[in-house]
Amino acid sequence: MTLINADDIGKALTVGEVAERSGVAVSALHFYEKKGLIQTWRSAGNQRRYHRDVLRRVAVIKVAQRIGIPLGEIADALSELPDGRSPTARDWKRLSAKWRGHLNERIHDLTVLRDQLDQCIGCGCLSIKACRLRNPYDTLSEEGPGPHI
Repeated sequence: MTLINADDIGKALTVGEVAERSGVAVSALHFYEKKGLIQTWRSAGNQRRYHRDVLRRVAVIKVAQRIGIPLGEIADALSELPDGRSPTARDWKRLSAKWRGHLNERIHDLTVLRDQLDQCIGCGCLSIKACRLRNPYDTLSEEGPGPHI
């Protein structure tokens, strides 16, 4: 929870407003808060309130999740941003540069997987001994069948 300036109270959003405007379920917002991805404070009536910058932070979280960035990495990245303001285009450029390598690795891994899938359809065995999809870390299979150690 964050301490709030009295001037910001009129600009605050409720959890329902954030959910509606961001397209994210209330339960997801609570989860993000619990994981430290977004900040809230409590009103005098003990209701959650959000700064308006939370909408941009939620958008960053959703984009990062969509490209496969783990929540821990998202939290680390968001912790580098100052509280109380929306991430800027410059912030996004810095965050996305870090994530580009991760995305490129995923693209490579998926391309390899796709190519192996085509080969697997030909044999249909799904054998733990021979199938690259079923046993992807079998580097010794490249030396041919049988024991090698």
